[in-house]
Amino acid sequence: MNKTIKIYIVFLVLLLAGIVYIDATRPKPINWSSTFGINDKIPFGMYIFNQEAPALFDNEKVNRITQTAYEYLEPLYDYDSLVNTYKAKGTILSISENYLIDDESTQEILYFAEHGNKIFISSKSFPQKLMDSLKFEYSSKFLGRDSISAWLANPNLGSEKYNITVGSGNSYFNKIDTLNTTVLGYQGNKSEKLVNFIKIPYGKGEFYLHTQPTVFTNYHLLKDNHSKYAAKALSYADGEIFWLVKNQTGEIISNSPLRYILSQPALKAVWYIFLLGMLVFLIFNAKRKQRIVKIIKPLENTTVDFTKTIGNLYFQEGNHDNIIEKKIIYFLEKVRNEYLLDTTVLDENFEKKLQQKTGKKLEDIQRAVYLINQYRKNYHQSIESDLIALNTAIEKIFAKEKDN
Repeated sequence: MNKTIKIYIVFLVLLLAGIVYIDATRPKPINWSSTFGINDKIPFGMYIFNQEAPALFDNEKVNRITQTAYEYLEPLYDYDSLVNTYKAKGTILSISENYLIDDESTQEILYFAEHGNKIFISSKSFPQKLMDSLKFEYSSKFLGRDSISAWLANPNLGSEKYNITVGSGNSYFNKIDTLNTTVLGYQGNKSEKLVNFIKIPYGKGEFYLHTQPTVFTNYHLLKDNHSKYAAKALSYADGEIFWLVKNQTGEIISNSPLRYILSQPALKAVWYIFLLGMLVFLIFNAKRKQRIVKIIKPLENTTVDFTKTIGNLYFQEGNHDNIIEKKIIYFLEKVRNEYLLDTTVLDENFEKKLQQKTGKKLEDIQRAVYLINQYRKNYHQSIESDLIALNTAIEKIFAKEKDN
């Protein structure tokens, strides 16, 4: 490791240590995200509501439903013709920034209310299906940056106004069925008064709709006496509570192995600086560190060329006897070395043994042996056709051997 690389590494380590120290000592910024997560301790989480739920509902049983309303309620319906109602009785509760209940579940809670149960929904928005079924409409109106208050209409619950400026929404009910709908609460400032809490009968049950869900979050439950407003609003719910918390329990998390590092601002900054440092390191160390090595060509194998040259020389001179003799010597030498056969006498016994050891056709072996014996018996000079015939016979055997 050269001196330059050591300097890079020391600089990078000092930089990372400095970032970690600065982040560890500086005040943590407040997260004002409206998560409505039941385990979130940030201002607009619902950790306190989750912990104090039994007290807010007069010690009624609180069921936290992590399924959809349809998945939970549908199996509880008794289809017996003599019953035709739900086995569960009580209040469906949903508190979220925006309406999170799917269409199928919305239809199911309408059935649930129709059979004599209550539905309490606090949200800044509502679906068209619910508005059409319950005959109401909602709109949005900005009340300015002045103090915004919320209060209840029922004199039995008191006329006190609660400052909900921080995190308050702009939604309110602008159209309601006045013959069937009861106004339960308002929001506004010195010059405005808007309906934010209503009760609508449906079948044998009732819907309670509220447009300021932030009053149930950590911030307002700890702010002054705002917890009283939350308790008074929830006093309309009774019986067993079925709190819909799907997607509000923090169960949806990233599958990335880096999810924790990227979720922490300090670790995230360190990670990106590390990647940047590695990129700089690679750029500055991409050039060669040694001279270019010349390519040395390997020595050529001239054996084949030499053999071709000698063969051509013999053939051009017309010395066929010499070539035939060498072909016979080559053939017999190969038989002795590879198949361990005696080649002194080339008779029928030799042919059968060679056929058994090689697995070649007997007629091919007989042809080669016949030509060898004929050449040895003849005393006149061989011609080109004799050489070709013998070479073909021998090569045919060897060629078959390669194919097998």
